[in-house]
Amino acid sequence: MGFFRSVAVFSLLVSLKYLSRIFYKHEMTFRGETPKAPWAHIRLVAFLNHTSLFEPVFLGGVPIRFIWRLASHGVIPAADKTTGRPLVGMIFKFVAHHVIAITRERDHTWFAVLEKIDPHSMVIIAPEGRMKRANGLDSNGNPMTVRGGIADILLAIEHGRMLIAISGGLHHVQIPGHHTVGVFKKVSMQLENVDIAGYIAEQMAKGGAEAFKKSVREDLELRRDEYIVPALRQGEGSS
Repeated sequence: MGFFRSVAVFSLLVSLKYLSRIFYKHEMTFRGETPKAPWAHIRLVAFLNHTSLFEPVFLGGVPIRFIWRLASHGVIPAADKTTGRPLVGMIFKFVAHHVIAITRERDHTWFAVLEKIDPHSMVIIAPEGRMKRANGLDSNGNPMTVRGGIADILLAIEHGRMLIAISGGLHHVQIPGHHTVGVFKKVSMQLENVDIAGYIAEQMAKGGAEAFKKSVREDLELRRDEYIVPALRQGEGSS
């Protein structure tokens, strides 16, 4: 049944990819030191600046082989609030090989995610854990911060490549809580391809194992803000 699920997920994602290419212009830019095959050997995707449930539109800018990896070996922790929605929840359950509903606590649902990680897995996570509203804050009026769960995933994976994917924002496509959807828009993303083992060593060097989660959170927030703050000043991204 695993193979048939992979084929079903792949078919859905490829359909979304080409549907997205009809309605949106994709600008995907790699920055920093980048390997010759930047989409190969990806074990972890850290998706930052989470602004909308319409983020599958970014599939229009990724290669087919990445989509097959997602369909056959993808592990996505998704908020139970999202997966529990009638239509959107049903779609989200088929965006990867394993989609695991989690709470916002470090409980059995989070450990279920870690248990699904094997040597072939590619984990995709939104480390902020919630969506940014139009005012730049989360639904409770708090600043968008990175949570520590991604540090657990880094230590579980240990080796391979991490893709840090920083969204330019999608409030011009769809704002959470609004029914209006914008089409024929540019959607942008900045990407960094980093070595996981090297990244772990770099963050460990800042304060040791005890400060590892804090170091990872601060580093990812810094990388995110270096991109989205100038973009917002120019009136781009989620404006």
